[in-house]
Amino acid sequence: MKHLLTLTLAVAVAGCSQKAAPKGDGADATPAKDLPSFTLAWSEYPSWSVFGVAHEEGLLNKAKGELGSIEKELGVDVVLVQADYEACLGQYANSTIDAVCMTNMDALAPATGRDSVAVLPTSTSAGADACIAVGIDSLEDLKGTATFGLEKSVSQYAFERGLEAEGQNPADFPFRNMDPANAALAMQTGDAEVKSIMVWNPFVLQTLRDRDGSKRMFDSKAIPEEIIDMVIVGKDTLAKPGADKFVKAVLMAFYQVNERLAADDTRDATLTALGEKFSSLGVEDMAIVCEETKMYATPADGAALFEKESFQKTTMPEVVAFCVSHDIVAEEPTVGFGDAASQLNFDASFMKAMSETK
Repeated sequence: MKHLLTLTLAVAVAGCSQKAAPKGDGADATPAKDLPSFTLAWSEYPSWSVFGVAHEEGLLNKAKGELGSIEKELGVDVVLVQADYEACLGQYANSTIDAVCMTNMDALAPATGRDSVAVLPTSTSAGADACIAVGIDSLEDLKGTATFGLEKSVSQYAFERGLEAEGQNPADFPFRNMDPANAALAMQTGDAEVKSIMVWNPFVLQTLRDRDGSKRMFDSKAIPEEIIDMVIVGKDTLAKPGADKFVKAVLMAFYQVNERLAADDTRDATLTALGEKFSSLGVEDMAIVCEETKMYATPADGAALFEKESFQKTTMPEVVAFCVSHDIVAEEPTVGFGDAASQLNFDASFMKAMSETK
């Protein structure tokens, strides 16, 4: 994994203003106010909370005009904006931010109004989205019973696709709209009307722990690499001076925090930091959540996903078809892979460039 900057190096770079900037990009003594500045919006989720940890670790500084070690090295100011997920999507669609953390499914609608480029897959749901039931022992028994979750979202997608993966017809399983926090709470507190829910972590973890007799009926492990968490950048942003440094800084920060997750001597501390940014979970719970939210921890891992034939020819067409059939998108965007003319372009080149420099 890729050049984790030590405190010693950060101090050396900051203190030696007469030295040349790091090879290739650096700003050295250039005032922060004179550097190109870009914004990345993120919300609480395991692989997106990484950017909050990157701020805490001094890799990026979330404030405009303040620089972390990566920003100093590359000569770019990355402003981190934390907000609720829906607010992040709205800001991106309105072009008030440069980049956003969102899923492959939710990237479709804004792409019809703002050409978008997926530059980094951060993780995939590998059990983090689950159908949990009480008093129901089989999918046959679940037929005709309402499952509560967020309609027109990843939850409904995972529910219907999970059923299909189990050889079932989703039409036999009614899905009812309910906020996931409310659905989880209803089951946890014994609401007799809520016998089945489709939710994501931490609600999955909490419900299975707090409600006696609750069980997983199925989860997103049944549909591997279909639910993808990503960083999306506006095509308009990529045309701005310094945008390449911005993307590189985002990728470097993500991979360096993942290095800390992989290293024995920093894993627990990094899990603790992530947990503080994601639902205030402790180390043990955060370790479980990270197992169920598989991160694309290296540039090679991320590039492999975007270039995988099944992702291009099966997964994304399936996701688009679902969104069209459920009226999640008003119009179908063009989706491409390394195709700059597409409204939503999955571009592995930024990750591959990082791999090639190692």
